Amino acid sequence: MIKLSVVKKLGNIKSWSLEAINTCPGSKDNHGNTVDACKVCYASKGRYRFGSVKATRQNNYIDWKRDDWVSDMVEALDNDRFFRWFDSGDIFHPELAKKILVVCQRTPWVSHWIPTRSHKFPKIRTYLEQLNQLQNVCVRYSSDSIVGEYNEEHGSIIIDDETIHAIEGVYICPASQQHGTCQKCRACWDKTVPVVAYRLHGVSQKKRLQLKQV
Repeated sequence: MIKLSVVKKLGNIKSWSLEAINTCPGSKDNHGNTVDACKVCYASKGRYRFGSVKATRQNNYIDWKRDDWVSDMVEALDNDRFFRWFDSGDIFHPELAKKILVVCQRTPWVSHWIPTRSHKFPKIRTYLEQLNQLQNVCVRYSSDSIVGEYNEEHGSIIIDDETIHAIEGVYICPASQQHGTCQKCRACWDKTVPVVAYRLHGVSQKKRLQLKQV
């Protein structure tokens, strides 16, 4: 059964999600350590711990394997114009990436946004590259840093109060100035916006210093 999420920040824009960390292979570096961005993951705390929220994501972890999942997703998006994949979790399997590709191909009326760290894995990256070639899909590779470090591949980064004014050429997410909501902003779905920067929030100064010292 298709179960979509409605995230407060996105307004009425829906999302299909999985549980964080367990379905995020890109959360680890080459040494098996959790990357800084995932150490402060918003989807591992707060409302994401609620039973109903976890149940939806646990359902999706199994449900995507159904033969009819693609057709059911296409039907579920019939009245949508914008859609976000993974407000929590990530593309953890090549077959899931393949199915998402077909869903996006069959829903040209929908603008899809796919934030991911799974570009680190060649078998998944193959599908991500095909997805990003579609006019209605914007795939954003996420940086692992929390202080604005990124390379030419990255389409989304995290910045803190110290780096927000030091980084040029990126679009700063306005949500923190808009009561924590996107309102009319659709930069994350816009292919002409190369990099979107999100403010680090909900993390104490002590925690930030600890991460920077590691």
